[in-house]
Amino acid sequence: NSKLRHVEKDVLVPQIMRERAKELCSDKVQAFTKCCQESGLLMVVKCRQENAALKDCLVGYYSDPSFYEECKTEYLKQREEYRATGIKKKRQTLTSNV
Repeated sequence: NSKLRHVEKDVLVPQIMRERAKELCSDKVQAFTKCCQESGLLMVVKCRQENAALKDCLVGYYSDPSFYEECKTEYLKQREEYRATGIKKKRQTLTSNV
């Protein structure tokens, strides 16, 4: 059954989208984080360029219908596995050795 409830459509699938978009935009996330750490309280002024690049990258993924469908498919697989086994599987995240 691939029909989604309201909470799945509006909360759970977008949550997967956010996680995956952060992974796919990890270079921009790291650049923004580094800028913020170096700038301290002046980060609002000094990190505008990094913030804009990060925002553009994330919004690009959030507004992509095919990316939404990928994440929806991933969610449906997780839901199907949970319903079959009763065990919630945590999503693996890529970690960088920084």
